[in-house]
Amino acid sequence: MARRTIAVDGERWEAYPSGRVTVYGRDQLGLIFESGTGAQRRRRVTHFSPLGARSQTRAFLELSDRDLLELFRQSQPAWTAPEVSYAEH
Repeated sequence: MARRTIAVDGERWEAYPSGRVTVYGRDQLGLIFESGTGAQRRRRVTHFSPLGARSQTRAFLELSDRDLLELFRQSQPAWTAPEVSYAEH
């Protein structure tokens, strides 16, 4: 699975496609942001509509770093998302 790293306010976050298919099929893809490990791990989740490729990996790789940062700012905590089973961490 493709992963990318971005810096958000001096913190390192890894981003990767969630792999979950929404009711919108390939018109809306899930994205997970993750920082830390173990008990310190934090996750955030968002969705985006790809403009080019419709495969999850290709659409993810087409996003610019600026796009990823904007999507991070729109993301929600993991406990609000089925992609990570509404996990707290």
